[in-house]
Amino acid sequence: MDNILKTIIENLVDDKEAISIEKHEDGNRVTFNVKVAQNEMGKVIGRQGKIAHSIRTLMKSVGAREQKKVDIEFLD
Repeated sequence: MDNILKTIIENLVDDKEAISIEKHEDGNRVTFNVKVAQNEMGKVIGRQGKIAHSIRTLMKSVGAREQKKVDIEFLD
């Protein structure tokens, strides 16, 4: 699950060194905190949050296969 999210984020941004993904697990809930370079946050969120919404939907589907609830937070 971690690798899928990292691959998606890496393909959206130019500065791959600035990517930071923290994973917190609490029972069947998994929370990912995603940080990218300040000037590239728009690429990850997209217009009206459409890309961020798509990422969350995809990761929730991946988590459902493993019986986990997935939350993704995009941090500045």
